[in-house]
Amino acid sequence: MKILLAGATGVVGRRLTPLLVQAGHEVAGTTRHEARAASVREGGATPVVMDALDAASVRRAVETVRPDAIIHQLTDLSGEDFTANSHLRIKGTRNLVDAALAAGVPTMIAQSAAWLYVAGTAAAVETDPLDPALPPSPGVVALEEAVGEMPRGVVLRYGALYGPGTWYAPDGAIAKRVRAGNLRQTPAWTSFVHADDAAAAALAAVEWPAGAVNIVDDEPATTADWLPVYSASLGAPLPGTARHAAAMGRPVSNAKALSLGWKPQVPSWRTGFAAQG
Repeated sequence: MKILLAGATGVVGRRLTPLLVQAGHEVAGTTRHEARAASVREGGATPVVMDALDAASVRRAVETVRPDAIIHQLTDLSGEDFTANSHLRIKGTRNLVDAALAAGVPTMIAQSAAWLYVAGTAAAVETDPLDPALPPSPGVVALEEAVGEMPRGVVLRYGALYGPGTWYAPDGAIAKRVRAGNLRQTPAWTSFVHADDAAAAALAAVEWPAGAVNIVDDEPATTADWLPVYSASLGAPLPGTARHAAAMGRPVSNAKALSLGWKPQVPSWRTGFAAQG
């Protein structure tokens, strides 16, 4: 297939580009900055300079490439600016979907989030409702609704990404907070996925039917479970326990993804954190 990969220089995009090329796809990868075009080319893709927030720029990119599918891995999180990321999810996705529909592109695969389900103790599945009160929810809901307008729109609800280049890498934002003693053990739930497995899921999703799919590893965990292991992998002191902390979030099931043939190569954050440390 001919694929337009939007966000080819991001955490997932950098990993996904060579996977798509190795699978025999013809890939055009977008970047906002001409200076980063070389890194797209190194992955085996044709670089396309595109500003996702500029509808005309997106339309030109889609009309030029004329892809069979668009894979949307656009984020704006390097500066931990959640407002900017939500804006990109809303406006950038809208621009991509509008351009795709105008050009007759049938398929879009998009990065979403797995941590917005209404709180509970049972593992969340894709048909469970999202919690509109959580701050990232408007951007995620807008993204998923827009992608749902595609003839075949696949939404990948990624867990918390870790691995080189992520916030959980030894030089990442979460690691810095742990070393500073700013995180505490709580009963809040997290479902992780290694960035390599997230990229593999996006490759597999080229063949998947429309709908949302949770992309998480096999072991959801509370902060009280994973934080001591993560801290140890960093050589950081054991974090304290937060007093009177309420349970938040819920575990997330990967059963649907497994049924579609995806399987995490890093099935647990326990081994994943140790490997990246």
